[in-house]
Order: sequence, then structure tokens, then C-alpha cells
Amino acid sequence: MGISTEHWQKIARGCAEIISEEDLKDKLGKDRPLRIKLGVDPTAADLHLGHLVVLRKLRAFQDLGHQVEFIIGDFTARIGDPSGQSATRPPLQPQQVWEHAKTYQDQVFRVLDKEKTHVRFNSAWLNALGIQGLLDLQRRASVAQLLQRADFAERYEGGRPISLLELSYPILQGYDSVAVQSDVELGGTDQKFNLLMGREMQVDYHQEPQVVMMMPLLEGLDGVRKMSKSYANYVAFNDTAKDQFGKLMSIPDALMTKYAELLTELDPAKLKEIHPREAKELLARTITSQFYGESAAENAAAEFRRVFSKNEIPEDIPEFRTFRGTHRIVDLLVAANMAPSKKEARRLLAQGAVEVDGKRVTERDSIELQAPVLIQVGKRRFVRVVPT
Repeated sequence: MGISTEHWQKIARGCAEIISEEDLKDKLGKDRPLRIKLGVDPTAADLHLGHLVVLRKLRAFQDLGHQVEFIIGDFTARIGDPSGQSATRPPLQPQQVWEHAKTYQDQVFRVLDKEKTHVRFNSAWLNALGIQGLLDLQRRASVAQLLQRADFAERYEGGRPISLLELSYPILQGYDSVAVQSDVELGGTDQKFNLLMGREMQVDYHQEPQVVMMMPLLEGLDGVRKMSKSYANYVAFNDTAKDQFGKLMSIPDALMTKYAELLTELDPAKLKEIHPREAKELLARTITSQFYGESAAENAAAEFRRVFSKNEIPEDIPEFRTFRGTHRIVDLLVAANMAPSKKEARRLLAQGAVEVDGKRVTERDSIELQAPVLIQVGKRRFVRVVPT
């Protein structure tokens, strides 16, 4: 049994690389559901549209009748994925890992079919290995092999430390594929070494090697760096419909085609046939509707047009209550969740992006809070600060 052209196009859409296409077509032609693996380390609380790229691909497999093995790396998160890192990550505490893991479970089913998803924690099999099992794993890869990774090689040549734990990460991650006997593993292009390690581990354990599917990394709202909470350039699953829509309307025009291909079923070519403003609004509305439905997405679009086309203040402004008295504007921006850190608050202020009651303020300014004030950051973010 083969796979239809329509189904293949659905599976292959947007993929950066498949190792190999022939193997994948062969597996898809088998008369059984495939086990499609995605491993995610719960290193932060929020999932964002960068994660949506691979989650949508998982859902495409589910729609064709296949089973997703969604692995939460509660064990490996305590080591930290070294992919793309120029220094050793600080270790996460177990409580942080578990708190983040719970939010992941709550969020992924906004995309995945719960009935076709096995949620697994890799501590279940990695804790069970024990010292002897870990030693057995480590003998299956050489230091020379691990140093072929670009990030390890760069750090080694630059004299920067590489911990033994970090060297173990790809091996442990690869063993996840053995534990769930995955047929296909998905990941970003930055995960290539880890994904291929899974193939090698399976061969070593006399399993049929998984197919590796790599998706492009999604640039964030700045249009330059990959979407990440660390860069404050992300759109979170848990953002409100209005925030999601507003943030998406700020992406550079050059990214619209990529967002359409990776995050929607829209035809990127057709977006180019309409006015860029209309195309971006269609894109933003389509993505927002995946999380909140078409009605909420249309309401968000209408609010955006009302506020930003007519320069009006939104009707529904969140409130932040705090003590009366003097507040440094930098501290107030962070406390009111208008900036994720003081560093980011100072950057916004330096750009002239912050206004209090319609007047631009700087890092040196303070507010004597005795009555409510309206703070605006950029064109679309407002908060009303109320003294208590």
C-alpha cells in the first residue's frame, strides 16, 4: 500500500530535510499506525509558535491515523540540551521541571488529538537504567563522535568547558527513541545531531531506524533571531487572542510566506496576490483562530483595526494595582508585566516606546502614583496602573 500524493504533500509541507524520503514513504505504506516521536524538555513555562511548527506536523500525522509519542524530557531537562549553546546551561531544579511539564500537557492538546497521543516522561526509563545501564549506554558512542557536533567542536576549539553531562545528553535523548520504538522523529534543524543519534541507537539495539524529519526554525517577531522567550520576540499559546493577533500584525512582511507555510494551511502564493496589509491580517486571523476560534479571532482583528487604524485606546485595558507613592518607571514596567526584565524595560525606554498618560518617558523618570495612570508600550500594549 502506498501513500497518496495529497497525503504526501500534507506530510512533507514545509519540511527542511527528511532522512530519508524513501524510508518515510515505505513506512507510511505499512498497514499499521506509525509511532511519531517528539521530545520536548520543559525548560520554560510557555509554548510558543516556534513549537507550533512541529506540533502541527504531528497533528498532520494524527489526521492520517498515526500515533504520537509526546515525550516530556523531565530527566534530560535537568541536564540541558547543549544544541546551539556556547556555554553550559545552568541546571533546572526538579520542582521547576515539574511545573513546566504540567503547563506543557495543558497546552499541547490545543493542537494535538488527545486520543492519538501518548504522553510519556523520559525519567520512566532513564531513572530505571541505573549506573550499569548508563555505562552500557555511554560505551555506544565515542568522544570523537560527539565532538563532531558543531557546538561541541566550537567550544572545544575555543577552550570553553564541556561537561560530561552535556556529552551524555545526545546519548540519553537517542535512547528515548529506543524506549518508545519510534518510527519517525520530528525536531528542528538545530536538533539534527540528536535526532540522528536516535537512529544510531536503534540500530545498535536491533530496531528498525527511525526516519528523521527536520522543520525549519521560526524567526520571531524581530524577523532575525529564532522565536524564543529569551529574546522577548515570541507569540505564546497562552497569549490572549488580542495579544496574539496584535503581535502577528507586527511581523516583517518578508516572514509572511514562511509563517503561512509552517503555521497554517494557507497558500503562500495567494497571499502575495493581495495587499500586504490584508495578507497579514488574514494570516494573523488564521493563526489566532487555531487557539481561540474564528469568532474570537475576528473580534481581535476588529479591535486591532479600531485601535491602530483610528489611533483609539482599547476598550478593555488590563489593570495593575500597586501602592501609592513614587515608582521608578523601569521597576513599574517589570512589575506590571509590560517588560520581562529590567534590561528589556531599559531598551524599550531608550527606543522611546513608553508613554505615561500620553507623554513619552525615559529611564530616568519616576511616577508619583496618587491616581490611576495609563501606560502604553509600543503601539498596542496598554495597562492602567491603579494606586491602592
